[in-house]
Amino acid sequence: MDKTIECNYRDNDVLRASFNELAEKVFGLNFEGWYQHGFWKDNYNPYSVVVDGKVVSNVSVNRCDVNYNGKNVKLIQLGTVMTDPDYRGKGYSREIMELILSDYDGKVDGIYLFANDSVVSFYPKFGFREFTEYQYSKDVSINCERTVTAVSMADKNDWDRMVKIINEKPQNSNMYMTGNPGLYMFYLSQFMTENVFCLSDDDTYAVAEEEGDTLILHAVFGCSDLDKVIYAFGKNVKRVVLCFTPKDPSGFTKQELHEEDTTLFVKGTFFDRLDDEGYMFQAITHA
Repeated sequence: MDKTIECNYRDNDVLRASFNELAEKVFGLNFEGWYQHGFWKDNYNPYSVVVDGKVVSNVSVNRCDVNYNGKNVKLIQLGTVMTDPDYRGKGYSREIMELILSDYDGKVDGIYLFANDSVVSFYPKFGFREFTEYQYSKDVSINCERTVTAVSMADKNDWDRMVKIINEKPQNSNMYMTGNPGLYMFYLSQFMTENVFCLSDDDTYAVAEEEGDTLILHAVFGCSDLDKVIYAFGKNVKRVVLCFTPKDPSGFTKQELHEEDTTLFVKGTFFDRLDDEGYMFQAITHA
């Protein structure tokens, strides 16, 4: 048996195809379209156990630096943690984790990941601890008509425009990801193509979902007045839920975030400073 740990193989067609086959098998996901559209950059680096030319186990490193109160913080997020059922119990995930932690030791301010309930006992073995996120929401009464317009996300021109917006416009958040538009576009070019809106009288963009009379805001690019964005969605909106931490939380209710089958694990000095501040990682930056 020939076993190696491979990384930085994005442009290796054979290994990438095997990686996608495993992702399909475990998660029902395929990264090929994301790759072909040019969004799979160096920010996303799978570390994979390869047995006889086949990817059988993986943990991916996502470089997810954040703008935290105006300062850049170096973080990595671990994701796409998966092992082929036929190869489980062999310690492959542990091997990968040990290599990643060795490679990034002293090079970043923190490491985080979102784990499902079946593996919550695994990550503390590597020094990770559970971390509580806080979500902001409020009820609203809006008398004006809807003024936002949907932004097309149908093809490469639309996606290129969105990447430019992500790279150039500040966000209304005290903590948001920077330097990795590809992770945003993993969602916006595939699963959330109908969730980008523009304020008609302002150069501001919002990523949002509407569930009945509830507006779920994932990101706001370009405008510091959050209420202006909310009101632009019109009088049918009665409640607003934020999937990020607003710059000004006045008027919002803060609650612990509890997601089904999801636990946030962290390690590193950055997270020691955040414990009592009530932050949330943007939902559309989960890897």
